[in-house]
Amino acid sequence: MVTDVHPDAGLAAGLVRQWVALVRRLRPGAGPDPEAYGEQLVRRWGEPQRRYHTLRHLDAVLRAVDALAGDAPAADTDMVRLAAWFHDAVYAPDRSENEERSARLAERALAELGLPPEAVAECARLVRLTLHHDPRPGDADGELLCDADLAVLGSPPQAYAAYAAAVRAEYAFVPDPEFRAGRAAVLRQLLALPELFRTPGGIAAYRESARANLTAELEQLEPDS
Repeated sequence: MVTDVHPDAGLAAGLVRQWVALVRRLRPGAGPDPEAYGEQLVRRWGEPQRRYHTLRHLDAVLRAVDALAGDAPAADTDMVRLAAWFHDAVYAPDRSENEERSARLAERALAELGLPPEAVAECARLVRLTLHHDPRPGDADGELLCDADLAVLGSPPQAYAAYAAAVRAEYAFVPDPEFRAGRAAVLRQLLALPELFRTPGGIAAYRESARANLTAELEQLEPDS
């Protein structure tokens, strides 16, 4: 008998295993089984309203954290991985407070799991940083998380186009003129940052291609500007 299997089932299972190992590294003692929490987070990342902010985005951010960590030795890589799990855990395209709601979810869940209060607070702080992606100078954890989250901006043009199309699909309920204006504002905000990337690896790998991608998309959205 043939059984339908979700195409991301294998990815989900692997991510849950990573989550369990991560919590056990960060938790000083015993506590609730982290597997159920990981499974709940995976379900959140698999919600049907998502087109870009999916399990694959979570996996990409975690991989980017690993890739950039060697150039960010001051960062607490496990703490950044933990924040990556929560940074879009609450995501509704029609609401503007997703980062705050995600940070509050982290505060509740991690306290229940028995992580130290300072770890809970740091994770929530990092999640809130992803609202504007503008960590203060010297914030090694924040720089690593923001660079990993924005790594998609430095993708090759075809992959960037797929990312932009997925974002548009998440906002399919927004009429085109309003979407174009809102998206253009987001792109201008990103281009106005003092630096899009802060880690040495992020600067080397993504900075130039990201600015080219953002500028090209902005020109498509505002062809007469």
